[in-house]
Amino acid sequence: MTHVVCKPCLDCKYTDCVVVCPVGCFYEGERMLYIHPDECIDCEACVPECPVDAIFLADNVPEEWQEYIRINADMAPKCPKITEKKTPLCEQ
Repeated sequence: MTHVVCKPCLDCKYTDCVVVCPVGCFYEGERMLYIHPDECIDCEACVPECPVDAIFLADNVPEEWQEYIRINADMAPKCPKITEKKTPLCEQ
């Protein structure tokens, strides 16, 4: 199982979650972050760090955000890895 970054991260992009990830499975898109499903070890360290509650276990993604499971899987391999905290989009 993997964790998934969902819609609350869109145009927000807080990076508090990436600094606690022990395996570096976060990737930075232009408008949001993504979790690579093949790299996530389900440690859940990122979940409480997200200030907008955008990260869910894939089995627990709300119905209205189910498409984000595929979006994370598709986009993570296309984006650069992120491991350091940055200023979020919503504060720029």
